[in-house]
Amino acid sequence: MFGLTRKRVHELIDVAAVEAAIAAAERRTSGEIRVSVAPWFWGSVDRAAEAAFVRLGMNQTRARNGVLFFVVPSRQTFLVRGDTAIHERVGQAFWDELVAAMSAHFRRGEFTQGLVLGVAAAGEQLATHFPYDAAADKNELPDDVDIS
Repeated sequence: MFGLTRKRVHELIDVAAVEAAIAAAERRTSGEIRVSVAPWFWGSVDRAAEAAFVRLGMNQTRARNGVLFFVVPSRQTFLVRGDTAIHERVGQAFWDELVAAMSAHFRRGEFTQGLVLGVAAAGEQLATHFPYDAAADKNELPDDVDIS
């Protein structure tokens, strides 16, 4: 998978299905969910995920309730990052369980299913702790899948 192209990413992941899952989850919460797919890069996955978190504005949401799914298919790895407010409410155990559930799908090559499951689970927690408020809520970040 070295040198993974954008076309190959679209073959591995049904981007439209993931974007629909993000939109559905965000209809119930003031939280923000983003998925970023890094086809390939040099260096630390953890640092790259943190850079994507900042680049995508995940740390700039009004309520600090953004969740980023950072996927690196060429390295067969991914990370899930929650901003401070959502992390304080759900704790590390939630993220660990979420990663385990997604990993089961990813090991079978079911990247779309894993991401849709992850987005839905994060959306449930965001809706519980940061419910949608029609009077005050606005979509602070795009719902599209970032491929960088």
